[in-house]
Amino acid sequence: MDTSDAGNEKPTVYIETSIVSYLTARPSRDLLVAAHQQLTVVWWDEQRTRYELFTSQVVVAEARAGDPDAAQRRLAVLERLPLLDVTDAAIALATMLVTGQALPAQAAQDALHLALACVHGMQYLLTWNCTHLANARLRSRIEQVCREAGYIPPIICTPEELEG
Repeated sequence: MDTSDAGNEKPTVYIETSIVSYLTARPSRDLLVAAHQQLTVVWWDEQRTRYELFTSQVVVAEARAGDPDAAQRRLAVLERLPLLDVTDAAIALATMLVTGQALPAQAAQDALHLALACVHGMQYLLTWNCTHLANARLRSRIEQVCREAGYIPPIICTPEELEG
């Protein structure tokens, strides 16, 4: 599903696994995690209707793992979102992101999230993964690899950054 020419009035957003995890998790005792959870709930309740949301089978598979009750809550959120196809182009770009040292080898799954958002023309990739995705140190190399492959990279951001 290529949404870049779909004529959507709303900006497009790829919802990565950490978003549904924070949205549906029991409140954390860790103050930073709890704050991120609250920001995610507020964004979901107040902002999401301003955007066209998408996810992928990769997110669904990740959301299915772990505690069965938590997985059920995550999957209930995801079932309402259209799935972007895992294409050969996305797999190739994910490989380029790792081999081009935009992301480390252990972040291959994160590279696939990014590649899916990129190949399908998403304007934003929404995540709380600040280690490999929403990371200012990695951003310029990520964008460079995507552009060299012929794609416009999505803006990678957290719910706190994506308002309005």
